[in-house]
Amino acid sequence: MTTLEFNYHVISLREKLKFFALKLTQNGDDADDLLQDTMLKAMVNRDKFQEKTNLAAWLYTIMKNTFINNYRKAAKANTIIDNTKELYYLNIPQSSDSISPESRLSEKQIKEHINSLDDTYKVPFQMHYDGYKYKEIADELDIPIGTVKSRIFLARKELMELLKDYKKSA
Repeated sequence: MTTLEFNYHVISLREKLKFFALKLTQNGDDADDLLQDTMLKAMVNRDKFQEKTNLAAWLYTIMKNTFINNYRKAAKANTIIDNTKELYYLNIPQSSDSISPESRLSEKQIKEHINSLDDTYKVPFQMHYDGYKYKEIADELDIPIGTVKSRIFLARKELMELLKDYKKSA
């Protein structure tokens, strides 16, 4: 396959690649950047493409790997590296650790209200709060997923009623 033919085939897949980029990034501008990076890498590394193989799959793989690498770079860029003496920035108390006494009291009262719920509603609600997915709760409690959703909804509704005073003071 000549360079001209290769470039033509790559460009003919542009719309499909754009759709895939949008699915990955969830953002139009980022998708355009990812598409451009993918097409550039494909054209620069044309010699690595094996003829009589699936060009679209090769391009999708390049795009997926580029997206993952960009994500990892962004995650590293957001990591705080503390080069200060005595590790000043790492030793600053985080906001979640510095809870006021009033907040602790409110938290205790909220937990009491949760514990006052009937077990039928409290158990699925607490499991959901702890991070279980609806399906996992349904499997664990051996009830339909719709019942799980309904019980969690009703628990939230009852808690909102019980905690309406907190809403006004907040």
